[in-house]
Amino acid sequence: MYAVVEIAGKQYRAEKGATLRVDRLEAEKGASLSLDKVLLLSGDTVKVGAPYVAGAAVKAIVQEEMKGDKIIVFKYKPKKDYRRTQGHRQSYTVLKVEEIVG
Repeated sequence: MYAVVEIAGKQYRAEKGATLRVDRLEAEKGASLSLDKVLLLSGDTVKVGAPYVAGAAVKAIVQEEMKGDKIIVFKYKPKKDYRRTQGHRQSYTVLKVEEIVG
């Protein structure tokens, strides 16, 4: 059984026992979350929401917060002495899916 859930505007496939790396959420380590924006629920039959499946939820626990790899953005224009360097490092929250309620 799996579910497609929407978290912070992005869609993730959640299965029981799986870990999801999502954009940073305002939740502490060990906190329990109930994600109720379930778009699709698949088991014996497939339920597709319009836009969400009524009564379905995914229960998850926050495992950790982490940062992704550093990305270097370098811009330049030839012959114009224009160079700009900028770095970015995305913050993530790791969730462990405990249960899919549907």
